[in-house]
Amino acid sequence: MESWILTSTGRKFCPFSPDMDAVAIEDIAHSLSMQCRYNGHCRVFYSVAEHSVRVSRILPDEYALWGLLHDAAEAYLSDMPRPVKYQLTAFLEYEDALLKQLAAHFGLSWPMPDAVKEADDILLVTELRDIMPPSPRLKEFGVEPLEERIVETLLPQEAKALFLERFGELAG
Repeated sequence: MESWILTSTGRKFCPFSPDMDAVAIEDIAHSLSMQCRYNGHCRVFYSVAEHSVRVSRILPDEYALWGLLHDAAEAYLSDMPRPVKYQLTAFLEYEDALLKQLAAHFGLSWPMPDAVKEADDILLVTELRDIMPPSPRLKEFGVEPLEERIVETLLPQEAKALFLERFGELAG
């Protein structure tokens, strides 16, 4: 049996043998806007799409598109908490392979730049501080949170629109 998912725009997508012609930024934006970070354990709904926009905004222009798309594979494989993901090596391999193909599709260099990984960690500790219960993990990641606090978060449809707007700014 062929292994595929039906995307929000009605495309058939095979995450383990992807056809890049089936990739649509609208599907990525929609899916990421519907997925809550931290496996849903945050105090308010906070989407992967909103997180991705925030990551893109703290990066220099040369890495901003990478920042926006750094979690794009999660649109097809789902988000998973880091402690779980790092125990599932096969999942990590599939995610990495898909992200590499998505990077090529969107004209991004490979591997993901270290600056993007650092920005992702900066957002992670900012999110831990602002939208999670008090956490002793803030110092584990070796980066400081942003000065700016996350006070309000976006609804899924708002996050999707913002993600697509940011993609338009960055990809032309």
